[in-house]
Amino acid sequence: MIIELKKEFTWSLVVPTSMGVRITPLNGQPVHCSDTFHMHVTSAETNVASISSFLGQPVKVLTTFVKDSPIARLIKDNLACRHMAYEGVEVEQGGPWGYRHQFNIADSGYGSRGPRVQNDRAGEVGRTLNVKDFDLNRIFGIEGVQILHLSGLICALSPETSNFCLELARAAKKNGTRISFDLNYRATFWKSREKELAAIFKEIAGIADILVGNEEDFQLCLDIKGPEEGGKDLSSKIDSFKEMINRVKIAFPNASVFATTLRQVISTNEHLWGAIMLEGENWHVVEPREIRVLDRIGGGDGFVGGLLYSILKGWSPDKWIQFGWATGALATTVMTDYAQPADEEQVWSIWKGNARVRR
Repeated sequence: MIIELKKEFTWSLVVPTSMGVRITPLNGQPVHCSDTFHMHVTSAETNVASISSFLGQPVKVLTTFVKDSPIARLIKDNLACRHMAYEGVEVEQGGPWGYRHQFNIADSGYGSRGPRVQNDRAGEVGRTLNVKDFDLNRIFGIEGVQILHLSGLICALSPETSNFCLELARAAKKNGTRISFDLNYRATFWKSREKELAAIFKEIAGIADILVGNEEDFQLCLDIKGPEEGGKDLSSKIDSFKEMINRVKIAFPNASVFATTLRQVISTNEHLWGAIMLEGENWHVVEPREIRVLDRIGGGDGFVGGLLYSILKGWSPDKWIQFGWATGALATTVMTDYAQPADEEQVWSIWKGNARVRR
């Protein structure tokens, strides 16, 4: 097994995140012509962690809250329902123009009409995440953590969160915690901070054990040459993706697992979904397969969540990508951005293509 995990720990998985809410029109309708919306708690990092938490692994969320906010209460109650522990300081709102939790306004799309997402993050309290507010020695040295999962979204959110993620990675490395890093490049987050963020991302990637990203992530975050242009068919591009991942491995040799998902959109509700993973010297490929999509947001996070859960369970590497593919597919069948697997059997049924009723 490539990923050797610490034996004594309190937490299987720790994720730093900025929590918020998503509001979504009902029945796949567009935002601009809807008058009825569903609101639920969301963040990319807790989307990942939900696979482990719903399947019984101890998970901790490191975040920050707006003091006395009803949205903060909603978030805390939601995390508890997802079997996640959390810790974070309470920040005074500071009046109507002060801090708040982010709002993500997104429709699901339908058929030939693609989804549209608008992030409303002005005054986002998560941008204040600061290393001084957490006892890293207690978390990593005393309690113990098997895997720290970092996202480029949080890493690039503000100078404070960038330093926070960097210090988390350093503390994890010092204490023998494995580091997972999903690059998650966002151009708007990087604007005017390109040189600063490139150095931070490369340092974290240099000590990470698991690196996840698409072709844009590897090129723009880590300055790695992307895959060669191929045909429109995803399967024809797999070799060029392997070549790109090999370049990442040469540049960042500490990591032993590299993964990327493959997605081809036929319509909003019909995708081809696949994945590639390099584990040590061994390639594992899931050729793109057709999946039906209710809401695509969170599918990539679901893949990472299933991958990490499989590693935590000590399964053979061939099962890591299979389980991750299936949890990613599962996430696209629900209206929450996170998958809520009932049990491992449900996930393996998705992998096997068994959608028959279970009585």
